[in-house]
Amino acid sequence: MARRQLAYRYLPGLCLGLMLVGLATLGERSIAREANAPAHAGESVTTLLNTAQTVIGQAIAYPEQRPAHVTAVIVTMQPGETTGWHQHDVPMFGYILEGEVTVDYGAQGTRTYRQGDAVMEAMDWPHSGRNSGGIPARILAVFMGADGVPNTEKAPSPSETDPLKSVPPASRH
Repeated sequence: MARRQLAYRYLPGLCLGLMLVGLATLGERSIAREANAPAHAGESVTTLLNTAQTVIGQAIAYPEQRPAHVTAVIVTMQPGETTGWHQHDVPMFGYILEGEVTVDYGAQGTRTYRQGDAVMEAMDWPHSGRNSGGIPARILAVFMGADGVPNTEKAPSPSETDPLKSVPPASRH
């Protein structure tokens, strides 16, 4: 009986020690991964994107609602097809699997993404994408949101919200 009581007395400390050793090991593996070092022989790690900002320079901010909710989809767009004006209320990572997509960010300009490009998409900023290539474009989109927060919402074009944004600067009075 005394041995069992002694074991129970030291069990919490032993568990805490094992957890700390485990966390230290995970931390070492995370640091190795951040430096693109493989965790196992024969493994290769390629960083697609490492950023704290969206494509238009916004700080990445996660929704405060709980619980967290991640959605991964593959969007396929035919040549010439457009997304229409929309915005994302949550962080969205995009990776171009095939094809070419040109995105109009209104006053923030236009950017073209091609196969192999990775992007942290603009948040709460209206934009419209168009398949500007000659083949179907396939995009892996990963939304890092929260339950009850829409990943994508329709948005008015910049010209609908501010007529001056659609007029060339030289024509403005």
